[in-house]
Amino acid sequence: MKTTRKRYSEDFKAKVALEAIRGDLTLAELAAKHGVHHTMIASWKRQAIEGMASTFSGAGDVAKAVSESEVEKLHAKIGQLVVERDFLAKAFGR
Repeated sequence: MKTTRKRYSEDFKAKVALEAIRGDLTLAELAAKHGVHHTMIASWKRQAIEGMASTFSGAGDVAKAVSESEVEKLHAKIGQLVVERDFLAKAFGR
């Protein structure tokens, strides 16, 4: 039996991580409240704390610009490969 991994939105992760950082509830209580394993909550909390420093340093803006340019390059490459695939499919009669 194949099961798919559940994906959580960024907003949900941020909300749960913020609750974990506040410390009003234990990780086990938060896990029961939100239906998420406590190790995931601990991981999200750690990522949130590590990411806070980059929020104030401005490094996130540079990384976002780099990733946007990478996305544009990858989209162009995908388009090129689709055109080549379609051309070859027509040439070989498939």
